[in-house]
Amino acid sequence: MSAVKVQANGIGIEVEDSGADGSQAGRPVVLLIMGLGMQLIAWPPAFVQELEREGFRVVRFDNRDIGLSQHFDHLGVPNLVWESVKHRMGLAVRAPYAVHDMAADAIGVLDALGIAQAHVVGVSMGGMIAQRVALAAPQRVLSLASIMSSSGARYLPGPKSHVLRALFSRPEGRGEQAIVSHYIKLFKVIGSPAYPLDEDALRERVLMATRRSFHPAGTVRQMTAIAADFRRADELPRIKTRTLVMHGKDDPLVPFACGQDTARRIAGSRFHGIDGMGHDLPPGVVERLLEPLVPHLNAG
Repeated sequence: MSAVKVQANGIGIEVEDSGADGSQAGRPVVLLIMGLGMQLIAWPPAFVQELEREGFRVVRFDNRDIGLSQHFDHLGVPNLVWESVKHRMGLAVRAPYAVHDMAADAIGVLDALGIAQAHVVGVSMGGMIAQRVALAAPQRVLSLASIMSSSGARYLPGPKSHVLRALFSRPEGRGEQAIVSHYIKLFKVIGSPAYPLDEDALRERVLMATRRSFHPAGTVRQMTAIAADFRRADELPRIKTRTLVMHGKDDPLVPFACGQDTARRIAGSRFHGIDGMGHDLPPGVVERLLEPLVPHLNAG
């Protein structure tokens, strides 16, 4: 798979494209959109490889402000605690950019690669971006898959208290090992109880991501963009694209009800709940996701 920096929506976006060498010309495209603070390398290799084996050209990218894509440090770092209070009170959240902008980035990636249409698959925040892509450019979306995501409706349940504490905590030091240990703890808190990750494999994955790019300020800006996008819930009924919604029944970060609400708002969508799945993509969960996803993609 080839990595390339493209200009998308007027900014630099890091892309990995399994069809960059032209060998997959004519294959249907799957555009994968990752979640909050996560880089394109967070997509499990087994997930990507299975889609390729099924005959798809797979395109992944770093969302704005994360990984090797353009950062937005000039916009400052929002006061996350204050913006969270405003969100709970139903007040307007001030975000440096919007989920709409991130959807425009995704569409811009398709433009830069000369791709007219794609199946769009997003996890967590990536599912929210994917929903926005389907709303903004339905003619570009062959199908939509929203995984462990949400409609953004205000009344939906939020993370459990211990998850919020882990999410808002900081590494105990500035060194690499302190950062890695911090994120291992976080991933364990939000992970899948029925599919625990091997700690050595998790450490290796976190270390690789940290060395590739460590940019927590971007995560804060992305988080405020999510909080500000509460109107998306009322817009979801406009989506006519063939849609699959998948969600873990044991998700402590984005509760199961959030996936159910997303599916309820998109007419004709299919909903698939997964026992024992939390808010991650470990071995075991990957296979459970692919079982309904591959037929969904192959349906047209």
